[in-house]
Amino acid sequence: MIQVFVTGGTFDKEYNYITGELYFQDTHLKEMFERGRCEVSIDIKTLMMIDSLEMTEEDMSIIVHNCRKSPHHHILITHGTDRIVDTARVLAESAIEGKTIVLTGAMIPYAFGTSSDGFFNLGSALAFVQVLPPGVYVVMNGRYFNWNKVRKNRQTGTFEEV
Repeated sequence: MIQVFVTGGTFDKEYNYITGELYFQDTHLKEMFERGRCEVSIDIKTLMMIDSLEMTEEDMSIIVHNCRKSPHHHILITHGTDRIVDTARVLAESAIEGKTIVLTGAMIPYAFGTSSDGFFNLGSALAFVQVLPPGVYVVMNGRYFNWNKVRKNRQTGTFEEV
């Protein structure tokens, strides 16, 4: 069983065609797993629906707490890309033993359809969480990165090893 925690981020944003604003309504993960014909046992739990730029230390503590108390050894977290590396660091420094924790996100909301990278990133993260050894990782653009060797390149809109 893979534990999936939803925290929000661009992954789950909706677009208001009248005001042009992005907002949260509900997670798209269940639909995405169904569309992808996922045959892996998953347990989806929404922890919060926020932009990672608004994420506080208390929010990160909620993520750590839920990862710690989850009985599952494979955890996938959807997260906003702006602070994904910060949350990965907090999780790694919390010394959660024996669990593989993968964080992933999207640069373009899933609600935007085929232009979104969310579907690809979710599938990659689902695969990586099953095969990587215990630890904390960020998965984006078909690649995995150790929590302490990754950064978001704001010029290219991709993640890279440091």
